[in-house]
Amino acid sequence: MRAKRQRRLIIVVGLVALVAIAVGLTLYALRANINLFFTPSQIAAGEAPHGRTMRLGGVVEKDSVERESDSLEVTFRVTDFAKDVEVRYDDILPDLFREGQGVVVIGQLDDAGEFIAQQVLAKHDETYMPPEVAEALKATGNLPDGSVPSS
Repeated sequence: MRAKRQRRLIIVVGLVALVAIAVGLTLYALRANINLFFTPSQIAAGEAPHGRTMRLGGVVEKDSVERESDSLEVTFRVTDFAKDVEVRYDDILPDLFREGQGVVVIGQLDDAGEFIAQQVLAKHDETYMPPEVAEALKATGNLPDGSVPSS
């Protein structure tokens, strides 16, 4: 009888260990794929981690887009009308990218405070604004008139 209990205990402990390892690996994999959303004000306040992929949302500041003449590199500022963040992107911008319109940028914040973009997502019509951007602008009290967040 004692050997039977000991065998069951070993099996149960083994199963619990396997489940714990599986849950740990799953959480680690999900952590690597999560892109947190930050506003320019949050980045200026130091709330955003450096060197980790994240999403930055706001409005492309007017007269801030500068293109390099000999490459695809573009720099621009994303603002929430309280603070702004300098963004550098080295690829072709979407056709709908314009100054004064909502944008979500995926990339990493470098140690100098510049956002190095891997992808730029522009809104698709005049009234659309990404929900995260609209909520962030609404929180600062700077939501432009006519902007309707998508549900």
